[in-house]
Amino acid sequence: MPPESSIAYFEHAQDILATTVALIHSGQPCALVTSLAIEGGAAREVGSLAVVAQSGVMTGYLSNGCIDRDIMLHGLNAIRNGQIKHIRYGAGSPYMDLKLPCGGALELIINPAPKLEILSGALEALRAREMTVMSFAADPELILDGGGALRFQYAPKPALVLAGRGPILRSTATLAESMGFELHVASPDVDDIACLSDLNPKSTHRMTRPDVSLELPMDAHTAVLLLFHDHEWEHNFLMSAANAQPFFIGALGSRKTHEARLQRLLEAGLSAELCSKIQGPIGLVPSLRNASLIAVSSLAEVTSKLPSAQVRLP
Repeated sequence: MPPESSIAYFEHAQDILATTVALIHSGQPCALVTSLAIEGGAAREVGSLAVVAQSGVMTGYLSNGCIDRDIMLHGLNAIRNGQIKHIRYGAGSPYMDLKLPCGGALELIINPAPKLEILSGALEALRAREMTVMSFAADPELILDGGGALRFQYAPKPALVLAGRGPILRSTATLAESMGFELHVASPDVDDIACLSDLNPKSTHRMTRPDVSLELPMDAHTAVLLLFHDHEWEHNFLMSAANAQPFFIGALGSRKTHEARLQRLLEAGLSAELCSKIQGPIGLVPSLRNASLIAVSSLAEVTSKLPSAQVRLP
C-alpha cells in the first residue's frame, strides 16, 4: 500500500461521486466501490459508495474501520489489473481472517473503470436537488453484459435552512456543517452572518425587516429551523416555509409560545394541516439553557426525521 494511503470519511453519495468525477477528469485511475447487500448488522446502508484512487486515498467507507483498509487494497489491485471484482466479507467469505465484529455479512462490487457519463449525470441530478438512480451487479460478467443489475435510488444531500441570531444559531450551524448538511443561513445580524462565513454555507441571507419575505431554497430534502428569541422575525418565514413543505420545520420557544405562534399562522390563512407540521418546542431534550446543547437536541430531532439517503429499488 502506498505510504500516503488514507481514508477520507465522507458519507453522502454526492460527495463520493464528486470525488470520483474529479479523479477521472484529472486522469488519475480510480475504482468505485458499492455496497450491494448486507446481512445482520452493518455500519453503512446498502448502496453506500466509496472510491479508491491510485494514490492510495479512499474517499468514503463501508465499515466502521474493521475492513476498510482491506477494501482499499482490493481497490488498488482492481486498478492494477483492470478487472471488476465482487467481494464478500463475513459469513461465507473466503477471507476468514477478516471477521465483521457486528456479525452478518457484506457484499460489495469494485469497478476500476466507472463510466464518467453515468457518474456525471447522477452527480448533476443530485446537485440539482433531484433523485437519481444507478445500477450495479454482483456478477462482473453481468455488469459487462449490461444485465442483472441491482438498482439504487439516491437522494440529494440533506439541506438545512437556519434562521435566527446569536449563540444558538452559531452553535447549530457549526454542528450542522460538521454533520454534512447543505447549509443555508439567514439572520438579521451581520455579525452572525460574518462569523458563520467560515463554514462556507451554500447560501447566506440578510433579513432586513420582519415583514419582508425571503426566497430561500427549500424542498422535500430540506429541514428548517427557526432559532429566534425575538419571535416577530418568524411569521413570514414560517408561512413560506410551510407552503414549501420541507421534511421538517421547527421553531425555538416554549409550549405557550408555540401555541400562540400557530394561532397567528392560522389567522393569517395557513391551513391547519400545514400548521400541524411545524414542530415546537424543538429538540429531543426539553428546557435546555445551553446553546450547544440546544443545537445537539434540535439536530437530533431533525436527524430522526431524515429521509433515507439511498434505497434499493425492486
